[in-house]
Amino acid sequence: MTGDDGRLTLLAQRARRWLGYLGWHALCLPIALSCVFPLAWMASSSLKTQRTVFSDFRLIPASPQWSNYAEAWTRGHFGVYFFNSLGYTAAVVTCVVSLAALAAYAFSRFTFKGSGLLYRVILSTMLIPIPGAFVALYILLNQMGLIDQGGDTWLPRLGYVLPQINAGLPFGIFILKPFFDKIPKELEESAEVDGCGVLGVFWHIMLPLARPALGVIALLTSLSVWNEFLLAYLVFSRPGLMPLQRGLMAFQGTHLTQYALLSAGMVISILPIVVIYLLMQRNIIRGITAGALKG
Repeated sequence: MTGDDGRLTLLAQRARRWLGYLGWHALCLPIALSCVFPLAWMASSSLKTQRTVFSDFRLIPASPQWSNYAEAWTRGHFGVYFFNSLGYTAAVVTCVVSLAALAAYAFSRFTFKGSGLLYRVILSTMLIPIPGAFVALYILLNQMGLIDQGGDTWLPRLGYVLPQINAGLPFGIFILKPFFDKIPKELEESAEVDGCGVLGVFWHIMLPLARPALGVIALLTSLSVWNEFLLAYLVFSRPGLMPLQRGLMAFQGTHLTQYALLSAGMVISILPIVVIYLLMQRNIIRGITAGALKG
């Protein structure tokens, strides 16, 4: 009888567990569909004609217009804008990840006068978005000669990249410092006994352990830079320097918007971010999980 009671209790526990899983899935499924459906509709619209975008409501059109992608690439000058965005994103992500890792390690392992105040001041800048500082930023960049005046110079590119590095650093430090704080100091002491200096410990011990957090910072920074639009209009005047989001404006006229070509251009613009996410998905999940456990 005791054995039967134990089996019944085990079955009841399993039933409650499965009911809990089903309840959570029933709650999450509509939310997931609400997020995925706009992307699916955008991809579907990119394969339709201007006439059938609002008349054909099938997700898979009867006659897909694959030529929309080639036309969007050529008419929107996506080639120039795409490689511009690729260069800007690579530069900003490299600098943010490198500088944030160094700064977070310094704040975590070294104590100096005013370090706590400096750390809080840096984090407080996350409360100020880049558009909120456009007036002061424009004056500063103009005085430094980093605003595009139409000449053949690379300095406006620097004026576009530097503010985004400055905007991304506080978030990177905010993510990495608690991560470094939780790494046992005995690992560093063992490395120092073996002859590693400060930079050696940072390179061989701290960075490999912080790889998941670095992946999260790299992805979120890439997403922010890749989708940036307003700062480009503040800094650049030549279309040849604009990022990819500028190419989408080619399909929006005063009286007519070419929705099929616009959807094709939007699909082209989000593909690199989707690929980066898929490649880094494991590190991202590990970084978020590790951050939750270490907190």
